[in-house]
Amino acid sequence: MATLPNPAVIPVLDHDKVVTAPFIKCLVRLIRAQDAYGSWKEKCDFDVLDHFTVPEERRCALPLMGDPDPDVLWRLDMFYQAVGVAIEERSGLLVSRTMEISNEGFGRVLFTTRRLVLLSKTLRDVHRFGFSSLRKLAKTGAKLVNDADRVIEAYPDVARA
Repeated sequence: MATLPNPAVIPVLDHDKVVTAPFIKCLVRLIRAQDAYGSWKEKCDFDVLDHFTVPEERRCALPLMGDPDPDVLWRLDMFYQAVGVAIEERSGLLVSRTMEISNEGFGRVLFTTRRLVLLSKTLRDVHRFGFSSLRKLAKTGAKLVNDADRVIEAYPDVARA
């Protein structure tokens, strides 16, 4: 008897389209760049991105309070690194990222050029960080990049100063 694949790992619809999204390709490229021991060399992109999908049942099972797990902090860091790299690739500007997280799982991430704040986001419930699907991951990442791009378009002289 064959077992059904985990829907959180393998998206049901348009999975090829999701993996080819620019933000997802950027995220996979960053993750693979940090693979010093070749652990992910033989894995497909879905397996590499598996850490970012957290089903609602598993997310709800996590306690509301507590220190964020190192794996969760790694996922959070990789996600926002990919946002920064995607902003740089789209705009051609050097972007700095500052991220502060308390031991309770709250914080802020800030993307700036030399003189302009491109994106400021409050982080809540960091210990529950993850997405219900790869589509949601791609959509959220693209939205953050688009928001920063709109700020650059609104203030081009300040962004390039």
